[in-house]
Amino acid sequence: MSPAAVPPVGARIRQARLAHGTSLRALAREIGVSASLVSQIENGKSQPSVSTLYAITTALGISIESLFDAGEGTAATAVKAPATALTAGPGTAPNPAPGTVLHALASFAADPGRRIGPVVTPDEREVLELDSGVVWERLGHVPGTHVDFLQVTYRPGGASSSSGGLMRHAGTEYGCLTSGELILTLGFDEYTLRPGDAVCFESTTPHRYRNDGDVPAVGTWFVSTEMFSDT
Repeated sequence: MSPAAVPPVGARIRQARLAHGTSLRALAREIGVSASLVSQIENGKSQPSVSTLYAITTALGISIESLFDAGEGTAATAVKAPATALTAGPGTAPNPAPGTVLHALASFAADPGRRIGPVVTPDEREVLELDSGVVWERLGHVPGTHVDFLQVTYRPGGASSSSGGLMRHAGTEYGCLTSGELILTLGFDEYTLRPGDAVCFESTTPHRYRNDGDVPAVGTWFVSTEMFSDT
């Protein structure tokens, strides 16, 4: 794989957390992980699992697509944030004035007017390498939509949650496996997905994917998300 760009996911998460007025320890408590893990993710020393990434974005009220945007100096998006003093680091937006509740994440938020496509070749895809042997490749984006259109690869032994727990997040999930085998745990049920098998369900249903095989499991996923959901 030769990704078009490798976005600084940890730095973007840190910027969003500061803009949200949430301490590192508070975020860790909210998503049920250690403060050390959140710190390692923000500093680029560790990659989040799929479940941890969704938990972080849900807690901070940001979209997954914003973590893919690797462009420098993209247009700012106003995001609701508590009126709190922020410490601006390299590449962050200036501190808001006292009492301000809108903070522009100029170097963080995805440009809502940036289109990816209409044709995206394999060497142009933006890529996120996640923990537990999972790779997301972004296949396109239409401005004004909150959709994750992805090619997803679960390497042998890979799983959406390194702890074995189930995840849930806002939106609706559609997927079709093209190669390999993938185990889907959905609520109290478990399914073995083989090439050609498709899935669709509300993402608020607890779920987890894992690859118990010895070859990569690859598929195309379409997740319609909802911004700023409390789910």
